Amino acid sequence: MRKWWWKILCGLFVAYTVVAGFLAPVPRLDILNETIRNLYFHVPMWFTMIVLFTAAFVYSIKYLRSADLKHDIAASQFTNTGILFSILGMLTGMEWGNYTWGSPWSNDPKQLCTAILMLIYFAYGILRSGMRDDEKKAKISAVYNVFAFAMIVPLLFVLPRMVDSLHPGNGGNPAFAKYDLDSGMRMVFWPANVGWILLGTWIATLNIRMALIKYNRETIL
Repeated sequence: MRKWWWKILCGLFVAYTVVAGFLAPVPRLDILNETIRNLYFHVPMWFTMIVLFTAAFVYSIKYLRSADLKHDIAASQFTNTGILFSILGMLTGMEWGNYTWGSPWSNDPKQLCTAILMLIYFAYGILRSGMRDDEKKAKISAVYNVFAFAMIVPLLFVLPRMVDSLHPGNGGNPAFAKYDLDSGMRMVFWPANVGWILLGTWIATLNIRMALIKYNRETIL
């Protein structure tokens, strides 16, 4: 039961998010209207991505310190799952933008910076697939992952704030600052973040277990 409690909690939070996200009342805002419900899905995808990339960064550091290939496997699977959630975050954002901005892609600074970050991490997968030696692949991947993680702050939190943006709080769009404290939205938004982060972690740990099984079999053979 001790190993499963957080998975049960994950299932409950995600189920609650999906149901409440579509049925719970939301404030009526200009431009956003009912699309504000996407706040429960789009934003948590990015939070989950950042958490997974952070875990990948930690395991990359662990590998560089220990040269244990199990840490490299964990880093790669956390990165792969983080890439999955980055794609989900981009798709939900494009769907939201299609209804609120009139186009799924508007060359918005935040869109462009996020796309650059995604390409950086896509290159991580290409880099790994191009090498056969496990130790060489692990070492180069770990170093690359450290530098890729360092790009998160400037690309997601610094550069987009230095220019005007179509995102909430910029360019005439209403900000969420005074609405995310709304008791109704807060009751869904924060459980949504917890639920999706736990789900991302669950997926990553399953991938790690499968990758370790494959690695152990290849080692024995």
